[in-house]
Amino acid sequence: MVDVTLKLKDKVAVVTGAGRGIGRAIALAFAREGAHLVVVSRTLSEVEETAAQIGALGRCALLLQTDVSKRENVENMVKSTLQQFGRIDVLVNNAGILGPVGPLVENDVDHWMETIRVNLVGTFLCCRAVLPVMIKQCKGKIINLSGGGAAYPRPRFSAYSASKCAVVGLTSTLAEEVKDFNIQINAIAPGAVYTRLHEQVLNAGSKAGKKELEVSKRAKETEGTPPEVPADLAVFLASDESDGLTGRLISAVWDDWRNMSKVRIEKIMSRELYTMRRIDDVFFCPKKK
Repeated sequence: MVDVTLKLKDKVAVVTGAGRGIGRAIALAFAREGAHLVVVSRTLSEVEETAAQIGALGRCALLLQTDVSKRENVENMVKSTLQQFGRIDVLVNNAGILGPVGPLVENDVDHWMETIRVNLVGTFLCCRAVLPVMIKQCKGKIINLSGGGAAYPRPRFSAYSASKCAVVGLTSTLAEEVKDFNIQINAIAPGAVYTRLHEQVLNAGSKAGKKELEVSKRAKETEGTPPEVPADLAVFLASDESDGLTGRLISAVWDDWRNMSKVRIEKIMSRELYTMRRIDDVFFCPKKK
């Protein structure tokens, strides 16, 4: 008997960076909720295991080797997805790299710019390639992965921080552009999930700074935030439950997204909640006499 309670029943979702960590957790969570998956990575061997696990859950998986920073690669990804499934309901832009670690003046320029190309330009290219499909369907969900440094200073990680902050800006701007097509775009702050990025921080040693090393050490010791936590939030944002919620940055750990009912979403969208807007003292401070 088909389980009609599945939140993503027969939806087609593209997940970049799906070979490990948060990307794999999201892909598997989607599969458990009934979605068919396109799992994408620059390294094909990494998504082979993800695809095998999706198959074991009884869902279809198309695995693609794709460098999201290259336009032709991304366009071929979308073409292959449409050939296989005929539609794209959800896009998760998870692919990303940490970039150079250390003071900006000591960063390798090419490595710094590569971080922007993968984290920001890659997100842009994937959105640009998928949106015409969603606009034609008059429906779609895009989920972008934010990260540490997007909403607060992260010294010694300037490329990563700048790229992730820009992803949040792209999310809110693009959400406004396409909201009339019933397309919702949101960003996830996943929390301190222990991934290969944390391993790179630890390997960087003193270049990462004392605070960042302590965070990564603690994440390693405790295994950090379980990847299933941001994956559950991704399911919510990909499902009909989040209809109407768009242009927001949601923390998987700290925000009360599990209780976002339709009524609450309407209230959120009437305010500046879950955005990076500044609080204007014109509205919050007494008028000067």
